[in-house]
Amino acid sequence: MRTVLAFDFGASTGRAILGRFDGEKITYEELHRFDNIPIRENSRLAWDFFALLKEVEKTIEKCGNTDSLAFDTWGVDYGMLTENEFLISLPTHYRDSRTNGVPEKVFKQISPEKLYMATGNQIMPINTLFQLMTENGKCLESKTMLFMPDLFGWALCGSHTVDKTIASTSQMVNPLNGNWEHSITALTPFPVSFFPKIVDCATICGEYRGIPVVKVAGHDTQCAVAAMPWNGVGEAAFLSCGTWSLIGCELDKPILTKKSMEDELSNEIGANNQINYLKNISGLWLIQEIRRNFREKGKEYSYNDMEQLARKEPSFTCFIDPDASEFAQPGEMPKKIRAYCERTGQSIPQTDGALVRCIYESLSMKYRYAIAQIQENTGKKFELLHMLGGGTKDTFLCQMTADTLGFPVLAGPTEATALGNIMIQLIALGVIKDVAEGRKLIRKTEKVTTYYPQKVDMLNEKYRIFCKAIGK
Repeated sequence: MRTVLAFDFGASTGRAILGRFDGEKITYEELHRFDNIPIRENSRLAWDFFALLKEVEKTIEKCGNTDSLAFDTWGVDYGMLTENEFLISLPTHYRDSRTNGVPEKVFKQISPEKLYMATGNQIMPINTLFQLMTENGKCLESKTMLFMPDLFGWALCGSHTVDKTIASTSQMVNPLNGNWEHSITALTPFPVSFFPKIVDCATICGEYRGIPVVKVAGHDTQCAVAAMPWNGVGEAAFLSCGTWSLIGCELDKPILTKKSMEDELSNEIGANNQINYLKNISGLWLIQEIRRNFREKGKEYSYNDMEQLARKEPSFTCFIDPDASEFAQPGEMPKKIRAYCERTGQSIPQTDGALVRCIYESLSMKYRYAIAQIQENTGKKFELLHMLGGGTKDTFLCQMTADTLGFPVLAGPTEATALGNIMIQLIALGVIKDVAEGRKLIRKTEKVTTYYPQKVDMLNEKYRIFCKAIGK
């Protein structure tokens, strides 16, 4: 029996999952769950790294001996270290407003098209490149930077390496070779030596109290996609559905065209060194944020309560663009949704259920919009969607997504990210050959629910209304 400890950090919660492999199947259990609450540091929105590290150390103490451990987190964010191995400041949260207007300044040095051709990333203000452009005052004292999962690894074993998947979210990595693109890093105020060595997934980077620390797919999306239980039959897309929705497909090589850039599609490197060609969509963040707003008004809804409220409302009365800039910052989500609907000449949702339903329906329509773009750029015609992550627990969203796309949605595993983390650790330990073998194991043990499309003809007209509402 092999045991591995997977730390999976989301935008609001951290979890420790103990995985076991008996030679035939992977099993797992949640050991610890804790809040990941951003804090204010000198007016910046920041991650409370040392509080999170305490939870990590507490969990390892509780777990005792295990064959390895590893971390996955969201992309783009990082911490900077001094020559004396001190963290200069808490890592800044990607939702901090410091990068507002920064891409436009960068475009005075390089065109968006050249930037995209060099890195293949969807150009977003949150990307690491644009964050680094705000760090002028820290140049002299900074020796290196590490992405969030790598920062935890550094704290435990002193490693100064980063894994390929997380680096590929930065807007500074060449997707053709997986190395830093120095024509782009040169735009930042930092020297070449500031950018750490990039290593492959399943690399053991050190030890903590005798336990090997493994570089898995540090980007949680790539852990989830690694655990996609696809059998290789038919054209399959994936949707990693959590705070963010990342929808795409696996390719042998990146697509670096002007159209791909204009369609805001991203080329990221997967755990199996495939290109995950995808679109970033603001996902269940909208549901999480509106729930927080309801709570502030004294309404304590569970997620199931919100789903039931939405089910009772009339369907497809209004839409928002989940990626409109006003929805990216926290606060006043009901007010923002109503203002968007009024501005675009739509019916204005009045009840809590109508607001929630508007979010669900807008997300499902944005998934269809993204799938259409991906098919056009790749020439593929998808036959099914593998839906992964926490969003698979939401049966309303799963069925609505199948209806909107017009082809089956295979929902599960819910714990895809943790499973991918566990699987890649087992690859590092030499007990699983590769991602393909890991997927076979997951197909044998994990429950997947299939949702078949309904009401497809009626939704074609609603999709046209959605496209008009988002200005497309």
